[in-house]
Amino acid sequence: MCHVIVTCRSMLWTLLSIVVAFAELIAFMSSDWLVGRPKVDNTPVLANRSNTWKDPYHPKLGIYSRCIKRPTLKRGNPCGPYAESFNEIASGFWQATAIFLATGILILCAVAFISVFTMCVQSILKKSIFNICGLLQGIAGLFLILGLILYPAGWGAQKVMDYCGPDVSPYQLGACSLGWAFYTAVGGTVLTFLCAVLSAQAEIATSSDKVQEEIEEGKNLICLL
Repeated sequence: MCHVIVTCRSMLWTLLSIVVAFAELIAFMSSDWLVGRPKVDNTPVLANRSNTWKDPYHPKLGIYSRCIKRPTLKRGNPCGPYAESFNEIASGFWQATAIFLATGILILCAVAFISVFTMCVQSILKKSIFNICGLLQGIAGLFLILGLILYPAGWGAQKVMDYCGPDVSPYQLGACSLGWAFYTAVGGTVLTFLCAVLSAQAEIATSSDKVQEEIEEGKNLICLL
């Protein structure tokens, strides 16, 4: 018989696992990893063909995507992938970054999907799902750390120099600055390890004596603070 068990700690772990997976995925897909040198954009404003943008625009460069101009009347969305294939990613370090981040995100998405069902199923083959998911989240966190460590090593690529100037080099930003996507990825990595810790607390909460008492009383829906 399926017993739906919901506790504060298990629900917090589930919600945080989903949030972390989505945050890392959005950051990975974004072009806002590096914010380039300001450039003057003379293209017309969407609302008025006779006016142009007066403020300098900062082009943005992601791991495999870029955003080079504001939306204009003459062309479509200027943001999108600059690499049509994996080999066209700016540098070998960024290719490794893409592999490590994608692997970590894939694991996090799988855990986020499984976490939804832990309210009803808490173990498989007598192994706690919470402990298994916590282990997977720890492994995903290691992949994310490796990707983030290798990412600055690719700043010396020619593609990055086009955005950040000749002074850019590995682990030296030059005229660029870090965008919100990088900070989101770092924050998501920290929260990934927090999820791994919370998974143990979720396991303790759902297997407590109070839960067992509720089960013995014949209750199928168990909600505990």
